[in-house]
Amino acid sequence: MKFGGTSVANVDRIRNVAKRSLETTKLGHDVVVIVSAMAGETNRLLGLAHQFGELPDAREMDALAATGEQVTSALTALAIHQLGGKAVSLLGHQVRVLTDSAYTKARIKTIDDTAIRTVLKQGAIAVIAGFQGVDDKGNITTLGRGGSDTSAVAIAAAIDADVCEIFTDVDGVYTTDPNVAPAARKIAKISYEEMLELASLGAKVLQIRSVEIAMKYGVRVHVRSSFDHSEGTIVTSEAGMNDLEQLTVAGVAYDKNEAKLTMRGVVDQPGVVAKIFGALADANISVDMIIQNVGATAEGAAGGTTDVTFTVGKADLARAKAVISQKGAEVGMKELRVDDDVVKVSIVGMGMRSHAGIAAKMFQILATEGINIQAISTSEIKVSCLIAAKYTELAVRALHTGFGLDKPAA
Repeated sequence: MKFGGTSVANVDRIRNVAKRSLETTKLGHDVVVIVSAMAGETNRLLGLAHQFGELPDAREMDALAATGEQVTSALTALAIHQLGGKAVSLLGHQVRVLTDSAYTKARIKTIDDTAIRTVLKQGAIAVIAGFQGVDDKGNITTLGRGGSDTSAVAIAAAIDADVCEIFTDVDGVYTTDPNVAPAARKIAKISYEEMLELASLGAKVLQIRSVEIAMKYGVRVHVRSSFDHSEGTIVTSEAGMNDLEQLTVAGVAYDKNEAKLTMRGVVDQPGVVAKIFGALADANISVDMIIQNVGATAEGAAGGTTDVTFTVGKADLARAKAVISQKGAEVGMKELRVDDDVVKVSIVGMGMRSHAGIAAKMFQILATEGINIQAISTSEIKVSCLIAAKYTELAVRALHTGFGLDKPAA
């Protein structure tokens, strides 16, 4: 059972978490609880760090940020004690969530389940601080934003849990953001593949790495509200989906955290693009959409130039600009243009694999609304378009309606 920041935002909500955890033990289950920091606490801690410099040391940032979950895990254990239950809080290094040393966005290598099983054998609830681990040198590491979801699913896989319940401030996964499209519907069951795409495209219900782990290890995930007992959304394998002929498009997502960079006048010759994106990879900067224009002279002719456009997360924009500014001279770049007033809108659905014309329909819906497409990327089950940010709500509503998602589920 994983509880996010809003679910543990104050003492009363932590008591609610304790109550729900004990209710589950009374049903005969062994329970492991993973908690996030209290809402706003991580931002507060990082804000303190930035008072000592614009780019604080990453190792110390992790040591600081991890204290948020340490507080919540101890308070949750105390709340369980108060209600007459047994609980033991465990930090990442006590569980031994072993990670690499990529501070602020570490990746899990292994999880030792010994300490967890010891607590469960004592008839107690194991309350684990999410978001954190330890590298092989004993340094505290954190898993990046949303890392408590990753902790929860990884621990569920390690202990072979029956289900990983993700409790949050929404009651499931919706066809799109209900705040943007009021007609959005809750999805009862969704495949790992669809959830993975939606998570990567800006749907904030589950963190992308948690879905990757769930899919790899077959962890059944149940997204639920911590504020009521309604049924949420089951995230499962495609084999676990009952409706083989499900909707062509399952959901519409949008992501405002992208920025577009265009390198003008780059030398058009083999190896240039490899230099550009190799340098970004070396800086640990993930690139999303990529477009390379046709060269300014005939193919293979000497002296030709081209433009290269790509997108990165806004959090990586400053570092990406620094890398490109340095690498630009090597590849003959004449100008770097940056636009962070863009949004990526996407449609996702397993049914897209067997239906032609889905992308064309999406482009037509946007064209009808007078929305210009700046870049396109696709996968087997998704199509994404980069558009001006001012059209976000219009685009999401139009696509949601255009693909029949306003209609009640059959």
